[in-house]
Amino acid sequence: MSVGDEIYAFMEKVFPYCRSITGDGVRQTLRDMKRICPLMTIHEVPSGTQVFDWKVPNEWNCHQAYIENSKGERIIDFKQNNLHVVSYSQSVDKFVNLEELKAIVHTYPKLPEAIPYVTSYYKEMYGFCMSQKQWDSLPEDTYHIVIDSSLTQGALTYGEVILPGDSEEEILFSTYVCHPSMANNELSGPGVAIHLAKYLSGLPRHKYTYRFVFVPETIGSITYLSRNYKELKDTVVAGFNLSCLGDDLAYTYVASKYGDTLADKVAKSVMGAYDEKYHRYSFLKRGSDERQYNMPGIDLPVVGLYRSKSNEYDFYHTSLDNMDFVSAKALEESYEMMKSIVQVLEKNHYYQATCLCEPQLGRRGLYPTTSVRGGSRASGAWHYIDFLAYADGKNDLMDISCRIEVPIKEGIAIAERLLEAGLVRKVERSNGL
Repeated sequence: MSVGDEIYAFMEKVFPYCRSITGDGVRQTLRDMKRICPLMTIHEVPSGTQVFDWKVPNEWNCHQAYIENSKGERIIDFKQNNLHVVSYSQSVDKFVNLEELKAIVHTYPKLPEAIPYVTSYYKEMYGFCMSQKQWDSLPEDTYHIVIDSSLTQGALTYGEVILPGDSEEEILFSTYVCHPSMANNELSGPGVAIHLAKYLSGLPRHKYTYRFVFVPETIGSITYLSRNYKELKDTVVAGFNLSCLGDDLAYTYVASKYGDTLADKVAKSVMGAYDEKYHRYSFLKRGSDERQYNMPGIDLPVVGLYRSKSNEYDFYHTSLDNMDFVSAKALEESYEMMKSIVQVLEKNHYYQATCLCEPQLGRRGLYPTTSVRGGSRASGAWHYIDFLAYADGKNDLMDISCRIEVPIKEGIAIAERLLEAGLVRKVERSNGL
């Protein structure tokens, strides 16, 4: 089974779980992820805990919910699709007419076949969701509405994987586990991230320490930061918030606050190798937890990575964002892109030439020994000379690759050949020879 098939199978299994910002659906999802990467630790933060300017809310679980017509026929049922209930709905058991039902039912007219995803986390209420097409077909009748839910003192649950490296400097991957049955928006990020953690945990060694965080969106990242931000500010050198990685419509990068971090540089370098026309957004167009990590006082170098950006594809936050909308192929491509980011970070160094002036490359097998018009450039040999020209201790591998206009993987190969030949050395950033 390919890694894309494995990610898809995980998503398919947990797709029906009723997730919200708290509750058993999140716990169940994290337990399934821990089976993939047993190094995951699962943490609980009690309801009412102060987390910066917020408080961890009470825990919500929904046991059943439905609407019946006067014949006792269920026109919608939470057990068939948990998007039918507004997340964090209070319990209710009453009879209403069509006009009263209209006040508590949400639809999405732009996509008449879709059930919308609606939440009300911080205001007590209840509600249902259905397709516009179904709503339009409802006759005048008396309807029985039932929601059996609990909102009690409990906990917010999150998962964490920390993989120590040779350095205490950290690379952060963060994603969220709080939405109910939506595949691309919700499950593709955790699916790719937990399999990337599994891959890294199997390596004999790596330069950086890697931290993977699986939290409910917004309140989860705020909670996590309230407990860990001082450590993260000291250790994190690049971070990536992952979401919407399962479709094949686009590649998208959302910059950090100032767009000038190591995370920005590696994201643009690697994503450009996958799609020269990838979509770029400034921090002003942020939408997910990259916003929390960049806020004042936190100021972590975190960017957002997507295929189609959240809120930019038609099926976003609807029932049409289902397992048919994502594919094993797209998931594997996203996974390989994250692996490439890791590999570039692990290979990225500042380089300095070890000799003065241009070395003789021909005797080292790096340059044609026969001079033919245009031959050295056509063979790619000139890239070695270009690389050496910028190997002055002021440019790292990504800078040099960009300047000499070669893909980052080719830049890595050139650097390794020059290292083998003893023509460059790895250095801390310097002012030259």
